[in-house]
Amino acid sequence: MTKQSYAVIGLGRFGLSIASKLFEAGQEVMGIDIDEERIDDGKLSLTHAVVLDSTEEESLKSVGIRNFDYVIVAIGNDMQASILTVMLLKEMGVQKVIAKALNKRHGQVLSKVGADWVIHPERDMGERVAHQLLSPNVLNYIELSSEYNIEEIMVPPSMATKSLRELDLRANYNVNAIAILSNEDLIISPSPDQIIQKGDKLVVIGHREDLNDFTNIH
Repeated sequence: MTKQSYAVIGLGRFGLSIASKLFEAGQEVMGIDIDEERIDDGKLSLTHAVVLDSTEEESLKSVGIRNFDYVIVAIGNDMQASILTVMLLKEMGVQKVIAKALNKRHGQVLSKVGADWVIHPERDMGERVAHQLLSPNVLNYIELSSEYNIEEIMVPPSMATKSLRELDLRANYNVNAIAILSNEDLIISPSPDQIIQKGDKLVVIGHREDLNDFTNIH
């Protein structure tokens, strides 16, 4: 994995969770918060920790913020500070700014002031839980667009001990298998002769409606 640099502004539960995961993955992570107590709580999960006000341009310049590959704005409930921070970061030339939105309107404003990626944690988690409830065979998924997903599903019993050639997922279900997880081994672009075993997990890509039909097979 290529090592990259990240700055996480706002070390509440959401921001610290992201920072910790990046740090555990061996990345360089600077945590920034206006609250010294939060900095103290999170400094063991960070490469660097700095107390500063992210709405002050000179403070951001003092930590070389424009040199980071990614800056994540995870400010909690202060919409004004969140919006102003994103605007300053883009004006200062930060290449990739990811921002947490508190609601739809906040997200729209963040996009308008230059955020490259707006995250809606509560909405996205709600959608994920609903998806899991409606499609219990789906273990995980990535939303590629409003119409297409990548989904990881448990192999239905009816497909076990058959090859991908026999199953012909594209012709029969209009989805494509892009990987198989078998006994913790990841098989990328499996061959048509690959046998699917009970307990394997299929990673498939396709239109949401087709995936929904496919994941309801028993």
